[in-house]
Amino acid sequence: MLDILYRDDWLIAIHKPSGLLVHRSPIAAHEERFAVQLLRDQIGQRVYPAHRLDRGTSGVLLFALQREVARTLAQRFESQAVDKRYLAIVRGHPAENGVIDHALVRRLDPVEVRRGKGAGARDALPEDLDEGDAMDAADPVMEPVAQPARTRFRRLATVELPHAVDRYPTSRYALVELFPETGRRHQLRRHLKHIAHPIIGDATYGKGRHNRLFQDLFGSHRLLLACTRLALAHPVTKAPLEIVAPVAEDFGSVAAALGWTKQPGS
Repeated sequence: MLDILYRDDWLIAIHKPSGLLVHRSPIAAHEERFAVQLLRDQIGQRVYPAHRLDRGTSGVLLFALQREVARTLAQRFESQAVDKRYLAIVRGHPAENGVIDHALVRRLDPVEVRRGKGAGARDALPEDLDEGDAMDAADPVMEPVAQPARTRFRRLATVELPHAVDRYPTSRYALVELFPETGRRHQLRRHLKHIAHPIIGDATYGKGRHNRLFQDLFGSHRLLLACTRLALAHPVTKAPLEIVAPVAEDFGSVAAALGWTKQPGS
């Protein structure tokens, strides 16, 4: 049973666990469990995802219960009219606060190519191209489009572990709060990689040696990224709406083992 955080006549929000896909995707054709399907079966009616979270990310996932409301919500997310807050555990000690203003290049997924560039189909989630990645100009799927992307961050806590992972005798990690101002594909993961503080557990944009250390020390096999808050004007009533998710147990246990017993949203 999915944990329902909020529900009214038009909206429903769940606490998505890490490892669960939002909906069926060509990149994981073997998967049989999806948030859309599970929630539909749980409440006995159709649901329409208003946004998406990467498979490894846990936290607030919002759905509409009517197609028309879903269109309004999609417009809100596209126009950055939704305030989002995330927590992440990252490698190193970033600055106390800052802004990552770094445009991201992405390639169109096969659905977008079939429907025409800019169709906005976001079901398939192929790996994105980052700056410096090789591109084959003859491949119609590899159509780079530079998109502005901004993320604000705030460092909440730090730790230094007596384990040599890189060339230093100890390893440093931090708990950070992230506020994406745009909604690019894999934005937070790519932005943290860009400033050399990748998220722990990220098999694509992170560092394998640090990921393995967290597996060995804490039994953590997940991406340590969580959406802990969404705030927006209700698409129907227009009233302010804030949906908060507690830190998931598998995230919180790692944070507690690092000495961070209190996190926002916990």
